[in-house]
Amino acid sequence: MMNVLAALALLPAAVPQTSLPSPTTLLPGKWDVTSTMVDAVIPGAPGFLVRMMRGKSKAEHKRVIAGQTIEVLLAPDPKAKCRVDAQRIADGRYTQQLSCPQKRGEAMRIARAGTYSRDGFAGRATVSGTTPKGALNIVLDQRAGRVGD
Repeated sequence: MMNVLAALALLPAAVPQTSLPSPTTLLPGKWDVTSTMVDAVIPGAPGFLVRMMRGKSKAEHKRVIAGQTIEVLLAPDPKAKCRVDAQRIADGRYTQQLSCPQKRGEAMRIARAGTYSRDGFAGRATVSGTTPKGALNIVLDQRAGRVGD
């Protein structure tokens, strides 16, 4: 289960950089990318622990410099080592399909979708995979916003 929690910590950044057809330039400064657990099925995890995790958030802090686009907020953290299976970022909407390796077992699959603007992005991520005790499914709400200069 700790591998699952470690993967969740990397999830907000587990998205590759690509070129937008028409760049949405962000304001420079400090930005937070926050993931909040909506629901989870984690086989083998005590029910009380899963209930405690619901509604909890984890923020990743990023710095945007002048001229950068929404891509910088969707950029992957190299530690996640996720592979992009499919991606589309256009017309204010994004979708992504990722595969993220586990220390043991099959890769986790992540499907992300949402909207973006120069103010950040908002969307939902669904993490699915298999643990030794059964099928895993985690739903996260994700939001990125500017928090300072």
